[in-house]
Amino acid sequence: MLHKFDGLNKDISTQINMLENIIMLNSNLKKILIKSKELNITDYYIGAGCIAQTVWNFLSDNPIDYGISDIDFVYFDLNLEESTENLMAQRVNTLFSDIKIPIDVKNEARVHLWYENHFGYKIEPYNSLEESINSWPTTATSIGLRIEEDRLKVYAPFGLNDLFGGIVRANKVQITEEIYNNKVNKWHNKWPNLTIIPW
Repeated sequence: MLHKFDGLNKDISTQINMLENIIMLNSNLKKILIKSKELNITDYYIGAGCIAQTVWNFLSDNPIDYGISDIDFVYFDLNLEESTENLMAQRVNTLFSDIKIPIDVKNEARVHLWYENHFGYKIEPYNSLEESINSWPTTATSIGLRIEEDRLKVYAPFGLNDLFGGIVRANKVQITEEIYNNKVNKWHNKWPNLTIIPW
C-alpha cells in the first residue's frame, strides 16, 4: 500500500522504489518506459513535468494523469540534422500512437540551435543528456527515467526530496525569473497545494 509521504526525507533507494511504484500507476508512462527498448537507443530519458506531475497527482489524490499536457522524451545524438530529429520523433510517436497525450521528442544535443529563437538568449551546447537535465527549470522537474536492465534508472541531480515534498524551487542555471514565474503560475492553478519557493 502506497502512502503519500513514504518518499519524503528517506534514503535514495527507498525514494526510487517509491517513485517507481507511483510512475507505474500512470499507464501512459509505464507503457513508454517498458516499450522504449524497441527503439534500440540507449541514451534517452522520459522526464521533466510528466514525472513530477504524476507524483504531485499522487500526493494530491488527483487522477494520476491529471493536468499532464505532454510527455518529454529526450535523447542525445551528435547528428544535429533537424531531419534526423524529426525521424526520431516520428519513430517514437508511431511506437506510441495509442497514447493520446502528445509526446515531445527532443535531441538535447541540438537544443542550442533553436533556444535563442524560442527563449531570447543563447546557451552553450550540451555535452551530454545529463548535462541538459542539470539545466532544467526546477529542482523537482530536473529528472529523467528509463528502464535499464529491467530496473528503473533515475537521473535526478537535485535529489528527490523537493519532488516528494511538493516543492517548486527554481534551478537558476539557465532559466530567467520570467520563465520560472510563468511555470509557477500555471502549475499552482492545477496543483494549489504545492509549496512555491519564490525566485
